[in-house]
Amino acid sequence: MKPSLLTAFLVLLTVSAAAQPAPGRMTPRKGVFEFGPATALAADEALLPLARYAAEYLGCPTEHSMTGTGAVVLTLDPGEPSEEYLLEIEPDHIRIGATSPGGVFNGLQALFRLLPPEVYARRGIPEGTALACGTLCDKPMYGYRGMMLDVARTWMEIPLLKRFIDLLSYHNINKLHLHLADDEGWRIEIKSHPELAQVGGFRGGDSPVVPVYGKWSEKYGGYYTQEQMLELIGYAALRNIEIIPEIDLPGHSRCIGSLHPEIRCNYPPDTVATAGTDYRSAWCVAREENYALLDDILGEICELFPSEYIHIGGDEVEVAQWERCPDCRAMMKRRAHTDPHRLQDYFMERLTAMLTARGKRPAVWNEAAASGTFTRRSRVHGWQNVDACLRTTAKGYRTVIMPSECFYFDMRQTPREEGHSWASIFDARKTYGFDLRARGFTDKQLRHVEGFEAAFWSEIYTSHEPEKPDYIDYMCFPRVCALARLAWSGNAEGWESYYRELVSEHYDRLAAMGVGFRLFPPQLHYKNGLFTAATDDGSEIFYTMDDGRPKRYTGPLRAVRPHRYRFFTRYKTGRSPAVADNSYYRVIGPALTITSSMAENPQLPFSRAAAYKNVSRTRRACRRGDWLLYTFDKPMECREIFLQTGHQQLPKTQITAGYAEVSYNGKDFEHAGKLENGSILLRPGRKIKAVRLVATCHGNGTPFVTIQPPLIKPVL
Repeated sequence: MKPSLLTAFLVLLTVSAAAQPAPGRMTPRKGVFEFGPATALAADEALLPLARYAAEYLGCPTEHSMTGTGAVVLTLDPGEPSEEYLLEIEPDHIRIGATSPGGVFNGLQALFRLLPPEVYARRGIPEGTALACGTLCDKPMYGYRGMMLDVARTWMEIPLLKRFIDLLSYHNINKLHLHLADDEGWRIEIKSHPELAQVGGFRGGDSPVVPVYGKWSEKYGGYYTQEQMLELIGYAALRNIEIIPEIDLPGHSRCIGSLHPEIRCNYPPDTVATAGTDYRSAWCVAREENYALLDDILGEICELFPSEYIHIGGDEVEVAQWERCPDCRAMMKRRAHTDPHRLQDYFMERLTAMLTARGKRPAVWNEAAASGTFTRRSRVHGWQNVDACLRTTAKGYRTVIMPSECFYFDMRQTPREEGHSWASIFDARKTYGFDLRARGFTDKQLRHVEGFEAAFWSEIYTSHEPEKPDYIDYMCFPRVCALARLAWSGNAEGWESYYRELVSEHYDRLAAMGVGFRLFPPQLHYKNGLFTAATDDGSEIFYTMDDGRPKRYTGPLRAVRPHRYRFFTRYKTGRSPAVADNSYYRVIGPALTITSSMAENPQLPFSRAAAYKNVSRTRRACRRGDWLLYTFDKPMECREIFLQTGHQQLPKTQITAGYAEVSYNGKDFEHAGKLENGSILLRPGRKIKAVRLVATCHGNGTPFVTIQPPLIKPVL
């Protein structure tokens, strides 16, 4: 049965106001276009690849003829190429026209968003689908709508990248900034120096690259051949996405330094603290041979990637390495420099000349432009904070706005979820609400804003089954949706309006795309022995007792011991974080002393963790047999004790392998279990006097072990 004209008209108006990103408003006309067996795709010759792309989603054939009742027609119109498009829906045809394939692609996405969500599952259009007639003309607010993906720390196979590209393209993200080289891996083949990828693409095992982020006991990694990357570039280009490569320089280069130690500065490294690892991460600026190697590398990168911009890093350079190097000090003296950061200016100028000679421009992180001497032909990615973006735009640099406190999608979304927290804790609401004028950008500075970019740094992904997309989906969606809306049309409609749209329309699309997206947590209250939970997004609420099998929440729940319960929601492929009563999180701080076979760092002594205030550090990495001893002043009773080495949310600077022993009298110890990710959760059945963590590993790739304050939950 076909929908009535009124039904189709109302559906179109509702959906067109709820597209992701929000398009301009549809100008309605009389009539409907009905999809049916005769519907076909037709296109100009140059747009036939896009027609074949669209046919996979619409489930209809492509034709070379530009006429015919029921056709969806793609046309390349005369004019200056842009991303603007015109979508016309008539009773006998649909036309999408633009002056560039990218504009036509944007128009196709607008059409997809008018259709039932099933279109994203590539199962064709449901029978009886009809759209009210109308005209829609739209274009993006910003030309740069980007996402940075770190494939250096966690290796990601080509199929996973293609899936991610698809998801970005549905949201009209048009730049994929690929972070291809860092301290922990080199992911792109360089044919003149094949060892960079063939050896540097792997860490652990027999590789000279020492593991730092998880995967401790295996040889882990991979790399993209140039042929694979060319195919991926074409795959992205069809979907209106430009791939921008990044080789991070001159810091973040421990991987290549492990393969070519000669690139490092001219002084002996301290390998005692690291159990044999050279932890230096910067190229020597004074070594002329380094520039020949870099010219080879950047030459192949420039030839491989069509992008006008090549990102050459420039962030977090440890200039202390240059200060220790006699050759770098001599260069500073020759050039009359007193600030070692000026050596970075020199280094980046040399790289820029290599790019310019090949018709490319440099893209850099904001530190590279800090002195203001770097070329204005560059594009600066402002990541550190809003002030960094304000400074670069004030100096006249083209700037991509991506302050970490709003656009780093590896950050936690609430205080008790997984992810980093050093920049901020935020969800999609904060990303969507970013306001340039409210943050102090003047009209003059706004003219230098290229657009917005978010980043997913993958250090944590290594320990979250990186062969599966669940974690990256959860961390990026719906934050990517908010980024896309902000960059395409702004946020003037306000969060509440946007959130209702997200819930009522886009969640179903994300589910059809197969995205394991994050739902906002349910509202939970406990009073007078009764739990009440609620949600405003149509999701189902579940609860667990003692992390057991989930049960459906159907109404107020009586609970005498509220700390046993956790609540979460599900909607199709989406899931929320678990929430609980405050009693679940309550901790105690019994008097405690921490000692170790490893000396403590005087700036971060063991007393900090023992006082439950902050992290402590040792002065060197662990070796086999090293231990940490937690001794309580009095035998201590608890229901749980969690002891953690390493970063709180990151598998780094930890005891990579070991076990725990428990003592009930302070003298005799018994085995209590293996460490997992440098940590252990104990549920002692009686009072304990001490716990000892013993290392069975040799080193952890870094110069120290981090000790987190114990988390001890009382008996309730």
